[in-house]
Amino acid sequence: MKLEELNTYNLSMDLGEKIWDIVAKWDYFAKDTVGKQLVRAADSIAANLSEGFGRYHFKEAKNFGYYSRGSLFETKTWLTKAHNRKLVDTSEFESFLLLIESIGKMLNNYIKSIGTTKASVAMTND
Repeated sequence: MKLEELNTYNLSMDLGEKIWDIVAKWDYFAKDTVGKQLVRAADSIAANLSEGFGRYHFKEAKNFGYYSRGSLFETKTWLTKAHNRKLVDTSEFESFLLLIESIGKMLNNYIKSIGTTKASVAMTND
């Protein structure tokens, strides 16, 4: 299995790009305070998944899955702050929350699967 075949990874990449597109339109102060934190947190979701995947060791893959989940929660916090500060409108915010919830469920299932026979074979195949 390749990293790009993981739905969790692909959705995380999409989330990061959507957030980038929104933050890029903010004024300097908003970008420099909330924006940078939000983009970094969102980008870390997929980045941690890929780093763990590339380690080819189940324990490390699982640890990086946990880091990815932490970044997902951090993204939710920064999005909430952005919404509270009127930087993200309510419809965008609610859409992001649904996507974050979906990624969270998929990420939890991925973490649980690491080290099982099926996941072990998938991670070691090119």
